[in-house]
Amino acid sequence: MSDAPTLGALLATARRRLAAAGVDTAAIDARLLVAAATGASRLDLLSAADRPVAADAAARLGAWIDRRAAGEPVGRILGTASFYGLDFALGPDTLEPRPDTETLVEVALAAVRSGRIAGVSPDGGGLRLVDLGTGTGAIAVTLLTKLPRARGLATDLSPGALAMASGNADRHGVSDRLDFATGDFFAAVTGVFDLVVSNPPYVASDTIAGLDREVRLHDPRLALDGGLDGLDAYRTILEGLRHHLAPGGLIAVEIGWDQAAAVGDLFGAAGLSEIEVQRDLGDRDRVVSGIRTTESD
Repeated sequence: MSDAPTLGALLATARRRLAAAGVDTAAIDARLLVAAATGASRLDLLSAADRPVAADAAARLGAWIDRRAAGEPVGRILGTASFYGLDFALGPDTLEPRPDTETLVEVALAAVRSGRIAGVSPDGGGLRLVDLGTGTGAIAVTLLTKLPRARGLATDLSPGALAMASGNADRHGVSDRLDFATGDFFAAVTGVFDLVVSNPPYVASDTIAGLDREVRLHDPRLALDGGLDGLDAYRTILEGLRHHLAPGGLIAVEIGWDQAAAVGDLFGAAGLSEIEVQRDLGDRDRVVSGIRTTESD
């Protein structure tokens, strides 16, 4: 009789350990880690619980469960995260893309498809977009997969992040339509764009220490720290709009849940019109967008 642990036993143990460590998503995380460590499918986990698991796979899972129990996110452990139905490789220089940011993609897609952006067709024909502070490239790559005639530019201050974004663009077949530039927001950008998107750093510096450990200990501070009031990145981005956003073009940015009024005021002061706030699935303010009118500077 084999002494090898079974899929079912490993799954139950992983779930108990993560729950005991205070992981809110213990059941989901245990399932993801067991599947990745053993090569089991979701159906296997349900119907083949008695299947024995090789010692090396069980050891790998044990090490991963230790890391998750200590607060490391599943995406960091596995090196990939799902965003808008696509898988993105992660690195130490990138944020882990989160479901809240999918709201930004939805706003941008709706603007293109509804004709809100002047001179752009619903499939992205005529659209040139720029993603400022791209990280994994999740926003830019996702938009280009959904808008097959659009072209884009992705910027980041971190060369490591841009290397990861470039690999993700290759993975999803959009590398021929996405260029990259190393620099702080618009600093390395030339040209004019119809769509500007960004999920910039927006956490006030003195509140970073109070963030969840999954974020505080594992996301790069460069991608979190928005200055004393959390709004520094928005000010920098808006300063560059007059040179880089076409008349009739749209800017959409992710915000912290309590920043809609402040960012909206900055948009108004920058001469933007049709300023809108979109809520995320948790019913919190998440995206502010606005149009540059032809009369703007």
